[in-house]
Amino acid sequence: MIALLQKVGHANVVVEGKEIASIGKGILVFVGVEKGDDKTKADRLAKRISGYRIFEDEEGKTNLSVKDVAGEILVVSQFTLAADTKKGMRPSFSNAALPEIANELYLHLAAQIEAENIPVQTGQFQADMKVSLMNDGPMTIRLEV
Repeated sequence: MIALLQKVGHANVVVEGKEIASIGKGILVFVGVEKGDDKTKADRLAKRISGYRIFEDEEGKTNLSVKDVAGEILVVSQFTLAADTKKGMRPSFSNAALPEIANELYLHLAAQIEAENIPVQTGQFQADMKVSLMNDGPMTIRLEV
């Protein structure tokens, strides 16, 4: 599984002209599920996301997690993170998990983060989503498990 974390001041998702999710200060997480991923990987990734220290403490050092700053998380499925871009001029998505498996693991990941007492919102799986954000820092981190 691949997660792209963006520390944000706020973020939201719009589908068919309607806002379906929004957060204030926190992390926007784009998630790519690959073939061979399972709930064990999703659990490990959820722990890393909820505990990852990308927020500044009083000394300006990135020592605080989203839990420490009472932040929120917006999880958005993005199969394109599983793209193979090593050859040619067009990405291959053959590494991406089947939609049924990807959706199950995506929702499981969001539930595991929420179980850490972090407010979680989600995008809409397989929808044409418009994602807006105010990147704070900017701070963008790629995590893989």
